[in-house]
Order: sequence, then C-alpha cells, then structure tokens
Amino acid sequence: QLQASGGGSVQTGGSLRLSCALSGFDFDDLAVGWFRRAPGKEREPLSCISTRETSPYYTDSVKGRFTITRDAAKNIVYLQMNNLKPEDTAIYYCAAELGLSSSYALCHRRPTTWGRGTLVTVSS
Repeated sequence: QLQASGGGSVQTGGSLRLSCALSGFDFDDLAVGWFRRAPGKEREPLSCISTRETSPYYTDSVKGRFTITRDAAKNIVYLQMNNLKPEDTAIYYCAAELGLSSSYALCHRRPTTWGRGTLVTVSS
C-alpha cells in the first residue's frame, strides 16, 4: 500500500513536503514516483526514483524546484516542493512498481500500484 500525505494550501513561493509511506514492498527493489492531476488536465509525471539508480528523474516542469528523496529505514519517499506556483495546484499521487530499475521508465508509464492523492493548493 501507498499513503500520500502532506498536502495543503500555500501562497505563491511557498513550500510543502509530501510524504509517501510504503508498506508491503521490498524497498530494495522498487521504483517510486510522484504524479499529479490538475483540474481539467491529464495526469502528469513529476519525479521518480529507483533504488537501483543514483540519480532521480525530474520532468522539466519541476526540475530545480522539487526534490525527491527516500528514507529506506522508514519506507517513505518524500517530495520537497519549493517556489510553488498557482499552476502547481493539483491532486498529487505517489505510485510504485516492484522490480523496475529505471526511474525514467516509471515516470513514462502507468505504475502498477497507486496511493490515494493529497491536494495541494497554491494561491496567488
């Protein structure tokens, strides 16, 4: 299971840290990613990380503003979001796939397991 949390309301330029708690997974053989769906738009990948790679993958829309990290001891993957903009308003989801070594691949496919989303609202 995956459980996303940490959403909320902030003003433009603010920061939030999302958490994705994973249970029932082999954290050593896993790719985890963050995605979002804004009102009226399709689901968009943001950032993905694989335990078999040293560098995470970021899409251009969040590169330099968002940082994905993992805490293997706690089985949590975080998404630190800085310099938030109104266009970042969306429901944010974490998703995972066992045995996937490529963070890029996870961000460009539909992962097998999804958590419930958490709402992020950025006001101007």
